[in-house]
This record gives sequence, structure tokens and C-alpha cells, in this order.
Amino acid sequence: MQAASADSIKAPFAGESLQHQGSVSGFRQEQGQWLIHTQGSDGHEADFPVQYTFGVMPLQQYLLALPGGRLQAFTAAWDTRPAAAGGQRWIDLYPGQPATPGSPQHWSGYQQNWNFMCADCHATHVLKNFNVTDNTFNTTWSELGVGCEACHGAGSAHMQWATNSPRDSTDLQKGLSIRLDERKGISWQPHPGTGKPQRSSPRSTAKELDVCARCHSRRAQLTDAVTAADPLTQGFTPALIDQDLYFDDGQMHEEVYNHASFLQSRMQAHGVTCSDCHEPHSQTLRAPGDGVCLQCHASASYAQTSHHFHPVESAGARCANCHMPVRTYLQVDQRHDHSLRIPQPAVSAAVGAPDVCTSCHSKRDSRWAQRIIDQHYPHAAPAFQTFGRAFAALRHHQPGAAAEVTAIARDSQQPAVVRASALRRLQQAGADIDSQALSLAATHSDALLRMGAAEVASRAPNLLPSLLADSQLAVRLMASQQLTDASGQAARSALQEYQDSQRYNADRPEHRTNLADSLRQQGNLVAAETQFRAVIAQDSGLTAAYLGLAETQRVRGQEGEAEQTLRAASQKGREELARVMLALGLSLVRQQRYDEALQALADAERRDPDDVQIAYTYCVALQERGLTRQSKAVLQRALKRHPGQTDLLQLLQAYGPAP
Repeated sequence: MQAASADSIKAPFAGESLQHQGSVSGFRQEQGQWLIHTQGSDGHEADFPVQYTFGVMPLQQYLLALPGGRLQAFTAAWDTRPAAAGGQRWIDLYPGQPATPGSPQHWSGYQQNWNFMCADCHATHVLKNFNVTDNTFNTTWSELGVGCEACHGAGSAHMQWATNSPRDSTDLQKGLSIRLDERKGISWQPHPGTGKPQRSSPRSTAKELDVCARCHSRRAQLTDAVTAADPLTQGFTPALIDQDLYFDDGQMHEEVYNHASFLQSRMQAHGVTCSDCHEPHSQTLRAPGDGVCLQCHASASYAQTSHHFHPVESAGARCANCHMPVRTYLQVDQRHDHSLRIPQPAVSAAVGAPDVCTSCHSKRDSRWAQRIIDQHYPHAAPAFQTFGRAFAALRHHQPGAAAEVTAIARDSQQPAVVRASALRRLQQAGADIDSQALSLAATHSDALLRMGAAEVASRAPNLLPSLLADSQLAVRLMASQQLTDASGQAARSALQEYQDSQRYNADRPEHRTNLADSLRQQGNLVAAETQFRAVIAQDSGLTAAYLGLAETQRVRGQEGEAEQTLRAASQKGREELARVMLALGLSLVRQQRYDEALQALADAERRDPDDVQIAYTYCVALQERGLTRQSKAVLQRALKRHPGQTDLLQLLQAYGPAP
């Protein structure tokens, strides 16, 4: 991130234009300013001066100012690659995704807001300073770009140490808040039995991984009162291997920024850390090309056709091409998958994930690729990532899948991020969760696994007290969301922390919705309604805010108003419309308008036949109206999708034996 200047701006701004987000945007220079002429948030065209540049290679974005202290990342960028490589052109970063002024994805919308989306990783010591009352930012920073203090902590005490005479020789951290010394005195040598690389002594901390993951992870920031010396989960909630971010086998799908990918790798499990491969100060690899891998993996074994069975120096012989395939984001930005996996074409095909072999051998299929690998490695040890088939089976509600994923959650040999992801996926699938798996997770030394346990702790309330008192903020906040009784001191403290974190992020409608929900659950209905209405004003398509507002109105005895809120949601909401129709059906039942209620519930089941709660509710409503045959038909459809689901089976049993 740099201030706009002739040195920092790479695009010509010489009168070019681009069809972009439903209109034509123009780029020019005038009176010492670099101007983008485009539609603003009000739908009218205007000139917007570039304030800052964002990035250098392979593309550069431009930050524009809007009222309220907002900086917005314009959604067209300059492709800075050489013309011979297809660059030196303006590109639409979201082609085929038209966005009108007022929508979240428009360049003026909250999805492109620098203060929340970008600032903390592209400037040093950022304080967001969002004012929830007047919806404005007063964001500050100490330094543009990633300065020394971003990774090493505040430098004032270090300067004091450096100027002391004599210096304190007992201060091994030299006044810095963190000492990144995990690689000090470490070497990698071949294991005498296997020949595989082995760390000279085990890595017992994750300091460097946590520092890097502050930016190189998909995560939610909880506070800016956090330093480089704090564990990652003290200021952030890292994403897990979620099915909307990753393929079921753990390969990256959306932009995930490496952290959870690397945590699931064999290399991380054996003690590799970021700077074993990357030189953080020069932003280069420790060695060029395959040399970075051959630092530890002996070339006599790995840089040979016998290992990779491709011609030497060919693309197929390159380590990263097979073990770290690229995926392209923002049109031209190729990023390597850091899960460092052994190719498993058969698994990739089974779970619908990319197959690195057939990405090159495009005229072949995965069965051919797996056969070739098996011929070269007939006695190969199992690959490290073994959860893909089970995760995919659970997502498709296959019989026995929940037991397989539960076994993964309990398996101490699995990385913590995989076990935590297994718990989340069980929760999302509505499956039973083994109490022993939960107990093991809740007491584990890895905060990610405790965070996973906290997310499902409502299944085992006896675990909540320890999770509410956890040392890590992310765990405490996750646990606080499972509370049904906030009467104890630990519960009240965790709940206050949760609300503070949502206020910190209240510039985002989903976090403001969380705040409103929390206020509602505490019984502060007037404040909750105020926040829900503020969210709808900010984003009229966010369905969760309508659902929360309708529930608040229901509790206040305003059933008619709740119905109107839900009908508005059915017209304006972008997602979860099945849940809207479920809530509307229940509202109509409470108003004793049963025929209309059944129509709404039928609509809900049609929109999302996989939702167990919708199917169950619709079945019960049909049965109560004496429509037993129709009720059984809905139940049978649901059981085909969820054959082992406890509530559905109990409902089937309640119908009695078939005549």
C-alpha cells in the first residue's frame, strides 16, 4: 500500500476505459490527480481521485475515498504483468458478476471496504476506530505497508535496549515483544531409517506460524488490541477446513491465504515452519525453484525420474507443480496450495476436487492417473490427508458417514485443524456428536480444537465452564454463543467480550446482526430491534437480520409485524429463503391461519429439501391437520436424504407400524 504518486501508480491513466459493473469506467490524469470516472454509491457518474495504490505484481488495485472515513478498493485493476504474458491492461476483477450501486459487491459497497477487508494486513499498527453510532471510521495506522513492527511488535522498547550502555545481555528478546527463534540452531537431516528429512529437535511452539497467520489466513478479527506476541486466537477466529472454502479433501477452493492449508500438511506436523521455505525480509524463497524443496529432500532421491516419473526439467518434474498446484484468483493472481499433498487422483475424483495429474494430462481421466501412480508406487504409504472421502460422504448424508467423521474428530494422529473441522461439519450436518470426542477437543492443548469444541458445546453443557474461562479470546467468544444462562460471572464476562467484538466489527452487517441477536437473547429487545433495523438499512438483502427482527417482534407480542417483516425478507433476501418461509409458516400457525401456514412450509421444504428442521416441522404440521399420508411422504423423502437422523426416525416411530 502506497500513497498515489507517479512512482507508485503502474497504470497509464491515459484515457483508457473499461466496461465494468454495468457501466463504463474511465481512467485519466488531470491536474496532478489520477481519476477514475465511474458510478458512485448513489448511481450517478463522477470523478473519484485515487488515494492509494494497492499491490504491485501481478495486479494493482486503487483505493478511492468515500464519506465517513471509508477507503474503497476499486473492483477493476491494472494487470501489471508484461504484455507478452497478457498483461498491461485493465481487468474486471469480478467478470460476469454485475453489481449495482448499493449492493455489497459494488466497489462502493462494504465487501470492498479497505478499513475492514484490507487495512490490518497492508499497513502496520492499524486501529480501525469504527463509530457504531454515526456509522463512520477514523482509521489510523503507524506505517503504510508491512513494517518491522507488524511481525516483531512495538519497537520503542527495542530502541531503548539498543541505546542502553551497557546493553542488558540477559534480555534475549532485545526489548522486542516476541523472539522468532524457532529455527535457531535447527537443521534438517535424513532419518537414518527412512531417509526422509527430520528436524534436529522437535518444534514445540507455533510462534512464527501465528505471526504469519495474522495475515496469511482466512480469519475474522476480534479486536485490534492484540500484538505480534499474542497467539493467533487471542485476536482472531481462524477459518477451518469449511466446505464453502475448501474442497472436501482439503484443497483450497476460495481465497484462504495458506494457513489452514498448511496446518493440515505432513510438513507442518513434522515441524516445518514458514521461514524454512520463505525468507520473510526479502520476500523470496530460501532457494530458487526446486532448490527450496531440495534443502531437505535429498536430490538423489527426489529430483529423479524414479520419483516423479517425468522427464527431468519438464513441468511435471517440478516439485510445486505436483505437490502445490496453483489456483487463480482475481483473474491473474496464481497462488500455490500449501497443503503440500501427495496427489490422490482417485480421491479427487470421488469428492469432486481438482486432480493435479489431469490438469496437465487433460485428455486422460483420474482412473488413468491413479493407475500410473499405483504402478510406480505399489507399496506406497497412505497419504497424510485421509479425511476427504469421509467429509464428502457426510456432506452428501451417506449412511455411516457421521461415524467416520466422528472417528476423525477423535483421532489424535489427525492435525488439530482437521479434527476441529470434523466437529463443525458434524454440527452443520445435524449429526450426533460423540461426547468423548467433545471432551478430548475441549481439553486439548491446541486452541483451534478447543475452539471447535466450543462451537458445539451446547451438546455438552458440562464443558462450557472451562471453555468460557479459556486463555484464548476466540475460544471464549465461541463458547459464549452457546450460553442459555448468562447468570454466572464467567458467562457474563464472556458475553460482554462477545458483544464488544461484534461492536468492533459493527461496520459489517453480519457482525451487527450478531450483536442484535445477543442483545435479544439477553432480553434487551428495544436495543436489539434498533440494531436489526440498522442492519437492514445497511444491507436490505441480509436475510438473517429480517429473521432476527421478526423473532424480536414475536417475543414482544407483535405477531402481525413479525409476519410483515418475514414477507419483506421473502422479497428482498439473498439467501436462506427456505428459513424465511419456515419462520413465516410458524408465524401463521401461531395466528391459526393453518392453510396459509402449510403453503409456506411446503415452499420452505421445496426450497431446501435437505434441511432436517424444515422437513420435521412440515411433517408435524401436516399430521396435526390430519394429513397423515402427505406427512409420511415428506418424512420418507427426508429419510432418504438423512437415513440415520434421530429426530426423523423418532417421528417415523411415532406414526406406528405401516398398515
